[in-house]
Amino acid sequence: MFLKAFGLSMVFIALVAVGCLESPKAKKGDKVAVDYLGTLEDGTVFDTSIKEEAEKAKMPARPSYEPLEFTVGAGQMIKGFDEGVVGMGVGEEKTITIPPAEAYGEYQEGALTQVPVSQLTQAGIKPQVGMKLGMPDGRVATIKEVNKDYALIDLNHELAGKTLVFKIIMRKIN
Repeated sequence: MFLKAFGLSMVFIALVAVGCLESPKAKKGDKVAVDYLGTLEDGTVFDTSIKEEAEKAKMPARPSYEPLEFTVGAGQMIKGFDEGVVGMGVGEEKTITIPPAEAYGEYQEGALTQVPVSQLTQAGIKPQVGMKLGMPDGRVATIKEVNKDYALIDLNHELAGKTLVFKIIMRKIN
């Protein structure tokens, strides 16, 4: 009996070793957890779930660093990232390059708008170049220019028009 059980165990180990029994691969509808490092094409880090990478890039500290959890294909992530994890197994690592059209879209000149400075000051905002403004629809706008009469507000996502590079490590598939 022991030899029979031992023999079956050895067959299972051998099948796993040669890849006949693969671990599950992420597919649409799976809840997954991934660690990631997001960079621009020039290597500038813009986001990560990995504490050491954030420290190396001198990013502001987060309260915690945990793998990112989401449901594949549920529209919770940008298209290129969502599609990039399909087919990955637990422990697998890969780097994907995502063009603007599959990330935050192309930069739209039409998303620039002028707002009277008086309107901002009435709302208690002293406009300054680079200031971020929360919009009622949840988007974040950036003040690009300020003169005595108007502030030029950019409603594009800060990563619009940029190609993004992600190093992804699959941590969990449910």
